[in-house]
Amino acid sequence: MVETSCIRLINTPVGTLRIKGNAEAVTAVEFDDKHEYYVEGELTKPVEMCINQLHEYFRGTLTAFSVPVQMDGTKFQQKVWDSLRDIPFAEQVSYGKIAEEIGTPNGQRAVGNANNHNPIAIVVPCHRVIGADGKLVGYAGGLWRKAWLLEHEAKIAGKESLSLL
Repeated sequence: MVETSCIRLINTPVGTLRIKGNAEAVTAVEFDDKHEYYVEGELTKPVEMCINQLHEYFRGTLTAFSVPVQMDGTKFQQKVWDSLRDIPFAEQVSYGKIAEEIGTPNGQRAVGNANNHNPIAIVVPCHRVIGADGKLVGYAGGLWRKAWLLEHEAKIAGKESLSLL
């Protein structure tokens, strides 16, 4: 189990985010829809770095996160989450494409399940994964957030507005 010693909240255009971490890495970035407002522990460097990078991302001045992360998960989940970090800013790939890339052809449902359990939203960009038909499907934070994040990235990258819904 990954240890968390610091929790902080930030307000963003997609709602309040709860950032968790320890002295080595960020362990979670979660949507705080339940309004469990609290902070805990002394601010750690990785959490501070994540907060700063998230603010830059939402301002449109950051296109790649460099914050260290630690995530609990199966070997398969780890492979999926690692592949998510390779998806370029403002690009989308299908669940099937990720399954192929990690050596699990026809494993798109398993990839979707791993995506659903990604503990570090936005920084580990599971929002960039779309259905085989190019449409938005599944996002633990809600499809409206997924659409907002993809539109935000497209705008920053100078791409046309997306019609994914």
